[in-house]
This record gives sequence, C-alpha cells and structure tokens, in this order.
Amino acid sequence: MLSNTPGSPTLHSNAAMAVELTGITKRFGAFVANDGIDLAVRRGEIHAIIGENGAGKTTLMNILFGLLQPDEGSIRLNGEEIVIADPSVAIKAGLGMVHQHFKLVPSLSVADNVFLGMEIRRHGLIDHAAQVARTRDLSKRFGLQVDPTERVGLLSVGIEQRIEILKVLVRGARTIILDEPTAVLTPQESRELFQTLRSFVAEGMTVIFISHHLEEVMEVSDTVTVLRNGRKVATRPTAELSKDELVHMMVGREVSFDRRPRASLHGDVVLEVKDLWARDDRLLPALRDASFTVRSGEVVGIAGVAGNGQTELAEVLSGLRPASHGGAWLKGQNLTALSPAAIRQAGLAHVPGDRMVRGVDRNASIAANTLMGRQHRAPWSRGGMLNWNAINQTAETLIKSFDIRARGPSDAVKRLSG
Repeated sequence: MLSNTPGSPTLHSNAAMAVELTGITKRFGAFVANDGIDLAVRRGEIHAIIGENGAGKTTLMNILFGLLQPDEGSIRLNGEEIVIADPSVAIKAGLGMVHQHFKLVPSLSVADNVFLGMEIRRHGLIDHAAQVARTRDLSKRFGLQVDPTERVGLLSVGIEQRIEILKVLVRGARTIILDEPTAVLTPQESRELFQTLRSFVAEGMTVIFISHHLEEVMEVSDTVTVLRNGRKVATRPTAELSKDELVHMMVGREVSFDRRPRASLHGDVVLEVKDLWARDDRLLPALRDASFTVRSGEVVGIAGVAGNGQTELAEVLSGLRPASHGGAWLKGQNLTALSPAAIRQAGLAHVPGDRMVRGVDRNASIAANTLMGRQHRAPWSRGGMLNWNAINQTAETLIKSFDIRARGPSDAVKRLSG
C-alpha cells in the first residue's frame, strides 16, 4: 500500500515488476521519438514520467498501450513478454490509459459512455439501470464523484476526465496510465485526483502518470523517470530528489526559480469588463455581475473551481457566447457587439481549455492550422488563391521560434506532443 509520506517508496527493490520496457526505439522518418529506452515500473507504485514537451513521454506510453508499434525493443507485463499489437491486447492484459484528449460521446449519459462497447445486457437489451448502478458504485469507491445519468455534453472537462477513468476501471485495468491528467484540472480537482490515485494503489493497482508539473510529481509519486530528447536520463525514488535536481535532469542545465518583483503597473486600461452576465449551455446563470479591468503589460489571473463561469467568461470575451447583460470593452470597442472574427481582428486571441476540440483541427497540418482565420490575408492569399510557399514559410518560422517538435509544416497536429 502507498505510504502516507508523499514521495516515499511503496515496495522493496525486489518487488515484482508490473511493466518492463527494454530498448524501446520509435522513429518517425528521420525523427527519433524514443531512443533505446528502458523502463521498469514496480507493481503497486505511482511512477511519474517527466520531461519537456517533445521528450517522448506520450510516444512511449502509446507504445505500451498498443497505439504505436516500436521499431526496436520488447515489453514485459508482470514478468511475461508480450507483443501489444493494438489497444485491445493491452486492455485484455490489464492495461488502461486515460489520454490527454478524451474520447467521449457528448450526447450519451455518463453511464452509457462508461460501458460503451461492453454494455450490460438483459434479455438482449441494454440494462441501463444496471449500468447506472455499477457506475455509481465505482465512482463512490474511488472518490470519482459523477452523476451517472447526466449527459456528458453538459459536463466540465474535469468531470469528463473522471468518466474516462471509470471507463478504464470498468474494463478491469490493474495498471493505469494517465497522460498529463492535471493539465485540464483546477488545483482542487488535482488534489482530488491524487487521492483517487492513492486509492488505486491501496487496492494493489499500479499507476503511471505523465507530467511536467514538478510539484505534483514530488507530492504523489513514489518513483520518477526523466526523459530528455527521446532518451531516458534517470529513474530514481522521488524521495531522493529535489525539485532543482529534477529540473536539471529535464533540461540539462541549471534553472533559476527566483522571481523578480515587478514594478507597479500604471499602464492604460486595455480591457474593461463591467456588470457582465451570461448563461451556460443549460441556460442557467454562469456569470453574475462580473467586473474587472486589465491594464497594458499586466497579467491577470482568474481562478476558481471548474464550472464557476471561467469558460463562459472567456467565450463571451472572444465572441463565442452572448452576454445577457453588461459588456466588455477592448480599447473602447464593445466586444459583445462584435463577431469572433472582428474580435480577433481587434487584437484579442482565445486559447480554449479543450484546445484539441475547439482550438485546432487535429487532422490538418501544422501549416494549415497556422493559417486558419488568416487565409484571406496577404501574403498567405494572392489573387484569391492560397500561397502555400508563404504559408509553409510562416509555419517553419513558428516551428523554430516555439520549438515545436515536428518533422516539418506538413505534419498533422495530432502527431504532436501536447
């Protein structure tokens, strides 16, 4: 069972291994995503895999779950060598994976999503009552509070993640992989998730979770493996490491965490929100009398538990949701009277919480995604035709400027690290 001391080893060094990866190499053309990686995960531990974006974390776990095939190397589960040809083999072997980007049907209920593909049947018909009861039992057992009858399309991203975890549990997973699970969660939701992970380990399960948030790695994991540029740097008991040591292993250099005090900001007001009201998708009040200002050069944080109006606020400001009362002004322009395109033209950008659904086209190329919303402007458009030379040059510049780990502008966005 997991020790009450965060970061302490749960098992002795001679404990049986739940997962052993040996010499795993994966290439995408000339790009080497995983380069001869060895990984051993003890049964009944929480094992963190950390590294910068593009370090090879997700690729490695996709290989373990059968979504990708290694070019070299082997896999052993519970001491037995296995070829994981696809996820169905992984599931039968007791593996489960909760991905960064969820795979739920918005129009179905929570319980129907949990049992999709393995429905409980009675006299040839789906037994919805049994599915609801089973979902409710599992959610209570592991602290995953959900309403099994609620339609998924009305739920927050944090609740959707709980549903994905329930899907894994229903299929009998004993080793659970979570790919950057806290990226979409509030701090309170993250703490609740950690309690759930501890409850898994208390029942003898094994947890592998990918992260680049060092505080949560130090808090919840027993062992940590660091990847850098597709190679394993080290695997160590978390209790033996400091945050500074982890950072050094991740990036290969010393990093300072000193925060310089900022001078008082007296810039002009660029955004003013006043008496703003808005409704959610169920037409219930989500924003009530929201008022604040943002000055030039200022960073304003808006915090709160999921479902308390943050999403609706961002959508109103970006023109994706109407305001029911009040307004918002960007340098004097009333945003609530403008279209999303006009708001972008005015200089306000929006990065949605679920970026893979509402922010990009996962199946399109990097070049096409950089163009969207600007395709009618020069130099990307010429004589009513797309100028792909200019588009690709822009994409190449962005790839270099933002260190996007890709082979080139033609790579599909779905192939990229989160």
